Amino acid sequence: QAQLVESGGGLVQAGGSLRLSCAASGRTFTNYHVGWFRQAPGKEREFVAAISWTKSIIYYADSVKGRFTISRDNAENTVYLQMNSLKPEDTAVYYCATPAVPMLTSARSYYTDSHEYAYWGRGTQVTVSS
Repeated sequence: QAQLVESGGGLVQAGGSLRLSCAASGRTFTNYHVGWFRQAPGKEREFVAAISWTKSIIYYADSVKGRFTISRDNAENTVYLQMNSLKPEDTAVYYCATPAVPMLTSARSYYTDSHEYAYWGRGTQVTVSS
């Protein structure tokens, strides 16, 4: 059964760093873009970052631009989210996701809209203390 598995979350002080990983099990990321989203308690799930299969297209939410970096290792079938200068407002469960079919487009909405994604991991908790 195809699965996406996130790891790397934890508790960190403000200003610290974490590196999240998203690994595909039972399926491949080949030709798929991958997105990271997060959901804080009582809030809607929001877009964080996304990267195309070729790595040539990358989008970030304004709230994380300059602090977070998304990358991928296609040989390892893994996508990463390097999070630096973490703030308490970054506290959330972080999810990775892929669409149902490969989307050969650079249109931002296909990368940033959670409704464009079909497969989701279970999430990893990130807690940033002040």
